[in-house]
Amino acid sequence: MTSPTAISGLSQLADQYDVILSDVWGVIHNGRESFPHACAALSRWGVEQGPVVLISNSPRPSEAVKSQLEDLAVPRSAWTSFITSGDATRVLLGARAPGPAWAIGPERDNSLYDGLSLKLLEGPQGAAFISCTGPYDDEVETPEDYRVRFELAVTQGQPMICANPDIVVQRGDKLIYCGGALAKLYGEMGGEVLMAGKPHAPIYASCLIEAERLLGRPLDRSRVLCIGDGMPTDLKGANDQGLDVLFIASGIHGAETLGPDGLDSEAVASLLAGAGVSARWAMADLVW
Repeated sequence: MTSPTAISGLSQLADQYDVILSDVWGVIHNGRESFPHACAALSRWGVEQGPVVLISNSPRPSEAVKSQLEDLAVPRSAWTSFITSGDATRVLLGARAPGPAWAIGPERDNSLYDGLSLKLLEGPQGAAFISCTGPYDDEVETPEDYRVRFELAVTQGQPMICANPDIVVQRGDKLIYCGGALAKLYGEMGGEVLMAGKPHAPIYASCLIEAERLLGRPLDRSRVLCIGDGMPTDLKGANDQGLDVLFIASGIHGAETLGPDGLDSEAVASLLAGAGVSARWAMADLVW
């Protein structure tokens, strides 16, 4: 694989792309605070270049996540439209209503089920399938806390719909488990797992349809730039769709890809090769 080209700012790519599909967590905020330079870069792109569609693996519908962006001081000018894994997953869930479903995840994710007429259970007994947004308590729980209950669900042939394919995400200065970590264990135990978020095709289809609507003309996929920090989600998803990607090294892989002088290009190339993914461009942090 060709090593990504290191760039110093998003402005270097302004004449090559019409639309940005940008990851959220790890690129424009870390769950505790926003990154002002990244927000400013996307805001300037939106004014001078074209649409910015945020593409997030949040398990909640985008309408329920917008308030979180406001709380983290992400300016509204930083994005044109917003599509989440939750938006895409609601299609899978609605097709299986009324369930019942064993709903795994914290109460803050319950907006995922609004209007779907699903019966939600607190365990695998009697469930037709599992809906997972993440651990009940992601501050303390690990996937192993679910193994015994998963054994019963696998035995009963319950498929899992995972609304957040991320394995881990950065919250402040720590990494926490996400729904994808539970889905990974469930799949390893022999369970069937269904996902619509990154890196899977449904969320990209939704984003590209939205981008074309915003442009008001047919979309040239060669002029779509994906931005992200997650290799198994952002980079693999973009690779699978044949879209160019800008890798942001300071996200979940920052400890491995940043040195005293900033971006360590050799470390980035090695990490990407080891993960079997590629990026056309790389930066330490998203700036203009």
